[in-house]
Amino acid sequence: MTSAAARTGHANEDFTGAGPTAAVLIDGAGISGTESICRHGVAWYASRLGGSLLSLLSRERDRSLSALLAEAIKQVTDIHRGTCDIANPISPSATVAILRLSDGLIEHLVLGDSVLVLDKADGGPLVVSDPREVIISRSYQPALEAAAEGSDEYHRILGDLRANRNQPGGFWVAKDDPRAADEAITGSCPLSELTGAVLLSNGASRIVDRFQLVDWPGVMAILASSGPAEIIHRVRQAEAHHAVAADDATIAHCTELGEAPG
Repeated sequence: MTSAAARTGHANEDFTGAGPTAAVLIDGAGISGTESICRHGVAWYASRLGGSLLSLLSRERDRSLSALLAEAIKQVTDIHRGTCDIANPISPSATVAILRLSDGLIEHLVLGDSVLVLDKADGGPLVVSDPREVIISRSYQPALEAAAEGSDEYHRILGDLRANRNQPGGFWVAKDDPRAADEAITGSCPLSELTGAVLLSNGASRIVDRFQLVDWPGVMAILASSGPAEIIHRVRQAEAHHAVAADDATIAHCTELGEAPG
């Protein structure tokens, strides 16, 4: 696992962790300077959600990934329901990627714009993603790029974008409503068909989907030869070259898949 904050002195709002049977990656989202809405902040939300998920995944192996995510969202929401404006559109939220070994299968879940890649023994990698936020965000991108980052206008546009969040016809993330988990992209694959898997926050997946430095087979080759830190290094070089604001970048690379102890 490798995780790098967007810049020095900036709290890393990603989280990743793993146990014997599962791996979790959380990419927190929110607007800075909104302490009056949530005194805890985005990094707190991401780490609490990730920790809750890992605990549930280790203890409740018979429940679906969607059900466990719903329970984790509820647990974290209940912690700060009494102190924070959890229903506010700009309160902390997160995208989620989960991988679990279960009875000869690899089960997966993706909610939001994190990416999960299953490296198949035969054929190319299977890329699991949830494109809804990316599709909706495109219509707001020109206005966001024209506004000064951090300005009132920038925050207004970002608020308008996030009004599409967890709404029918919009995009779905983990926030305060456990029902969002029902909208996650889920599936499974026989363990015997896979040689590995990787979970990436969108700050790391931009090596493919934004900068197009390599394709997904190329990503898997770099991971096998140099590890996840090399992916993030190349992303940082591309961000600097194209004058693109850096983002927190996190990768969890699972290289030794096999039936975990019961």
